[in-house]
Amino acid sequence: MGSSGSHASMSCVSSYGIKYVCTVMWHCRFMAHRVQHNNSRGPFKGGFKYHLEASLEDVEGLASLNTWKTAVMDVPFGGAKGGVMCDSNALSTRELEKVTRKLVQGMKEVLGPWTDIPAPDIGTDERVMAWIFDEFSKHKGFSPAVVTGKPLHLHGSRGRDTATGRGVLFAAREFLKSSLFAKVQDTDFVIQGFGKVGGWAARFLHEAGGKVIAVADSKGATYNEQGLDIPKLNTHMAKGGTLQSFKGGEAIPTGPDFLTIPCDILVPAALGGVINADVAHRLQCKGIIEAANAPTTLEGDKVLRGRGIPVLPDIYANGGGVVVSFFEWVQNLQNFQWDDEEVTRRLDRYMTDCFHQMNRLATSQKVPLRVAAFLLAARRVADAERHRGFD
Repeated sequence: MGSSGSHASMSCVSSYGIKYVCTVMWHCRFMAHRVQHNNSRGPFKGGFKYHLEASLEDVEGLASLNTWKTAVMDVPFGGAKGGVMCDSNALSTRELEKVTRKLVQGMKEVLGPWTDIPAPDIGTDERVMAWIFDEFSKHKGFSPAVVTGKPLHLHGSRGRDTATGRGVLFAAREFLKSSLFAKVQDTDFVIQGFGKVGGWAARFLHEAGGKVIAVADSKGATYNEQGLDIPKLNTHMAKGGTLQSFKGGEAIPTGPDFLTIPCDILVPAALGGVINADVAHRLQCKGIIEAANAPTTLEGDKVLRGRGIPVLPDIYANGGGVVVSFFEWVQNLQNFQWDDEEVTRRLDRYMTDCFHQMNRLATSQKVPLRVAAFLLAARRVADAERHRGFD
């Protein structure tokens, strides 16, 4: 995996509403894409995923979604997405670093603190973000704000790892008050996914007094009608245990049937497309908070509307990550780091304000929260383009 043989190209793709597509190939082994969808509200923003299925079509759709997500969360970014078609798990650490540095070399002219700011995604982490920052700085000068999701000791932000999960807590609090006239302390939660999002969401909901009665990952699940002891479960998992071997709960299978466990709030926090029409008909929950990306299919969403089950959409519910990414960018520009309390306080304000703006629109237009979220996002993007004088 030498450094020769790279090629970069950039082209306008107006038919998709996309401003630029930057494609890099090296050694005829890996193809990489960076799609910049819209920057009317601020610099392009979106993750870089390292995955065999990170095709141009896949990245285009995700870049568009990021435009609407940053708009609904009211952070001053546009939408972008990047992908390298590789299996990051099959690469050594040194190979992964070479791939990342070569990627930056090919795309350095379309990235920048005021242009396009990547973040972690599938197959990437804070280590990869540190390599992006370092390689870009070699070519363009010291630029910590070129990427977010960096290690804390290398210009990262406190609260970044927990941001999406903590955001789910704040979203749940407002959703429960508005839709079910309840409090977190009076609510049973079932969480599918126990990773970076689901694991932290379970912890924060538990700390807030919520009763997490079941959690699942790709290997299994555990259930306790009286509520799982999440701190003990985290300790058990940290020692190499599994959800099914946890003594504080009953081992149950994972899969579609897990989602049908009776509860107040179902939190899909793992895979997309898990709530299809069949599953939606069988759900026994009072509401859904979409912590994963696109966990509900179009057909499933229609069924849920027909059954009157309110859904807090992913475009808002998992928006805590992009909000704290914005905070990291601001701190980098200021060259000043906030403490945990400051990050948490500001995240709470963003999640709360965004929910009420979305909920007021849903009420006034008599539409579901998902429709209201996209209406709000589209209005903000359209307003920005109109006031900037775009056609």
